[in-house]
Amino acid sequence: MIVANHISWTDIHALNSLVALRFVAKDDIKNWPVFGFLMRGANTLFIERGKRQDAGRIVNTAALSLMSGDNLCFFPEGTTTNGSEIKPFKSSLMQAAIDANASIQPVAIRYPGFNGSINTDIAYAGETTMLESMQQLLLQKNPLVELHFFSPIHIEELTEDNKDRRALTLQIQQQIQQKLDL
Repeated sequence: MIVANHISWTDIHALNSLVALRFVAKDDIKNWPVFGFLMRGANTLFIERGKRQDAGRIVNTAALSLMSGDNLCFFPEGTTTNGSEIKPFKSSLMQAAIDANASIQPVAIRYPGFNGSINTDIAYAGETTMLESMQQLLLQKNPLVELHFFSPIHIEELTEDNKDRRALTLQIQQQIQQKLDL
C-alpha cells in the first residue's frame, strides 16, 4: 500500500509511471468527464466519504485487494493542498494494510520550482478548477516532480502493540512532513 501526501491530479500519473497502482478516491470523481471514465476503467476503489458506514466497506474491499496482490494507493489527507502544507492524515484505510498483513510504502510528493521553492502552480487545490489546473500545467516549462520513497513498513514484522492504524498514520505523516520541511 502506497501512502502519500496529495497536491494534484498529476500525483496519480507520477506514481503510476513507476508502479502499477489501484487508487482509492472519493465517490464523486467517478462522474467527472474524462477522468471519471479513466478512473472507473483503472479499477479505482471509490469511497462515499459522506457515509460513515462506507469506511468499513472500503477497508474490507481494500484489504481483499491487497491480499489478492494489488498495489493500492491512497492519499490520507482526503484532499489536495498547494504543496506548502499537509492536512491531517485520516487513518481508517490504514487498517486495510494491517488486516491484509501488507507492507506500507510511504511517499512524499513535492513539485519544486527552479529556484528550489515549492511550485504551487502545479497544484489542483482550493478553488482551482480542473481546466485551470490543466492550463497552469501546460503553461509551465519543464515542470518537475519529486517522489521520495521511504523504507517500507512491513506489518508482519510489527508487534501486535505496534499494529495501531492511528499510530502508523501519525508516524507516516510526520515522516512526510519532515522530508518536505513543512
